[in-house]
Amino acid sequence: MMKTPQFIQLHRIDDAALAAEAAAGLAAAAARVSPKFFYDALGSRLFDAITELDEYYPTRTEAAIFSAHAPAIAAAVLARCGERPTMVDLGAGNCAKAARLFGLLAPRRYVAVDISVDFLRQALHALQREHPALDLTGVGMDFSAHLQLPASLADGPALVFYPGSSIGNFAPDDALRLLREARTTAAGGALLIGVDLVKPQSLLEAAYDDDLGVTAAFNLNLLKHLNRLLGADFDVREWRHVALFDERESRIEMHLEARDAVTVRWRDGERRFAAGERIHTENSYKWEADAFAALLQEAGFDAGLQRWTDAQGWFGLFLAGG
Repeated sequence: MMKTPQFIQLHRIDDAALAAEAAAGLAAAAARVSPKFFYDALGSRLFDAITELDEYYPTRTEAAIFSAHAPAIAAAVLARCGERPTMVDLGAGNCAKAARLFGLLAPRRYVAVDISVDFLRQALHALQREHPALDLTGVGMDFSAHLQLPASLADGPALVFYPGSSIGNFAPDDALRLLREARTTAAGGALLIGVDLVKPQSLLEAAYDDDLGVTAAFNLNLLKHLNRLLGADFDVREWRHVALFDERESRIEMHLEARDAVTVRWRDGERRFAAGERIHTENSYKWEADAFAALLQEAGFDAGLQRWTDAQGWFGLFLAGG
């Protein structure tokens, strides 16, 4: 008999609050906008296209690590979490990465966490047809602010799964907070997390400023999203995409830079941007492997963590328990 996915909505999109947040960022002394404003319908499709680019190494590099080491990774997970662990997938999206591990891990429950369960419904219903006996739950939660699952889902040691390189979007202090909350969520189980590692500046900057201009379009599309959200009058032709590596902070920064002096207006506000003035749209921190291991220990995970990387050392998968 096929089970039915369950859905829990803990976060609801508040357009007024989002508009107020975006307007406050534009009016700040150094203008900034959260990267969450990238992801309108077009922005999400553009990001999918980015992952197919030659320059964008993280997606294919992580996939290659899983392909090469999946049995060893699964054995290490089961040794820490026990047989048939609950699997908590942070930023689950279409759930495809987690689903590729089901055959090896045989989880008793899969909890897919994303900012809105609406995005998860189709994915989980399709997944249920492939795994009819598996308990599936979608949780709508903005875990970038706080990660705490409902008590009904806390049923013993869990594997918290956070693939990709999204931990890099958190400043180190915020990353530490999220890792501590992930440890609490694991409840004596483990965290399996993907981390983009430090590499030559030329490779990093190319990954965020590709020759086809797809990443530039992704960044500039944020302005169209702000136009709809704020009633603003950004003209994307007046702005250029900038991506650079800040070696001191060990992070890629993305900005939108005014080509000439321009005044932008929105409901209840406006700002004059000088030529060359920028709006900071994203940070993506890159970690040395040993530094990230130290961060995991600071978050309370034990020293016996395991890691897998590609041959070039571009990307790492870390398994930590404690």
